[in-house]
Amino acid sequence: MAPLRNSRAAALPAKLSRSWLLASAASEQNFAPALASEADSVVFDIEDAVPAESKPEARERVVEALSTGMTAWVRVNGIETDYWADDLAALSKAPGLRGVMLAMTEKPEQVTHTAMRLQAGTPVLALVESALGIENATAIASAPGTFRLAFGVGDFRRDTGASDDPMALAYARAKLVVASRVGQLPGPIDGPTVGALGDDLLEACKVTASMGMTGKLCLRPDAADTINHGLSPSESEIQWAHELLDAHASGAVVGDGSYLPRLARAQKISSLADSYGLWNA
Repeated sequence: MAPLRNSRAAALPAKLSRSWLLASAASEQNFAPALASEADSVVFDIEDAVPAESKPEARERVVEALSTGMTAWVRVNGIETDYWADDLAALSKAPGLRGVMLAMTEKPEQVTHTAMRLQAGTPVLALVESALGIENATAIASAPGTFRLAFGVGDFRRDTGASDDPMALAYARAKLVVASRVGQLPGPIDGPTVGALGDDLLEACKVTASMGMTGKLCLRPDAADTINHGLSPSESEIQWAHELLDAHASGAVVGDGSYLPRLARAQKISSLADSYGLWNA
């Protein structure tokens, strides 16, 4: 019998997902631990995690899992590859498919063509991994079918020669944030910080949050909870929002031009705290 998805994570809308766990489809043994983890969203990976000669078997493995009780997103191969069409043809019939992550998205029409091959309404998460993709991010964010943007840091660095220093990647991250806002999408998803756990991963999440990104990819189930914590409102922010909203409800008078923006921020923090179950954390 297929394992149950983490109930807390399963109830969270994907637009609010903080941790996005990539689970290699090279083995079905990777699926159950991923689904039981604290990851807000789980992505079965039939792209980078699977060598070319094993992709057909990995695709069948994913379709079988999504047809026997499991639910997950799937990272499919890029539209320029020989695998894209077969990936979508197989997944379009899988009842447990929550959405697809399109690798190597560089043009808006690639998202639209992907969405057209899936069941109507299936969300497409555009993984932007190149200089061309970053420069086209605004058009990609506004394309029919685009649900959210994600940053493929590793391939972007290989494409451009950029280091992993936050300053070197700031333009690309900012471009995805602004593009997401223009396209009226949820905040974009940052790339994984490979090998980082604990305090190192929390520090990476600070960079993600400071840029305006609201999610982060990860490769290990034990990284998910740290990312959730790092990309959630802090205890001090929640307390501040609680106090301001209580005062507002009691008839607090607008004091200056900053009041309404602060009130809007408090309301947003309150909504996120409710969604993430943080009020009593």
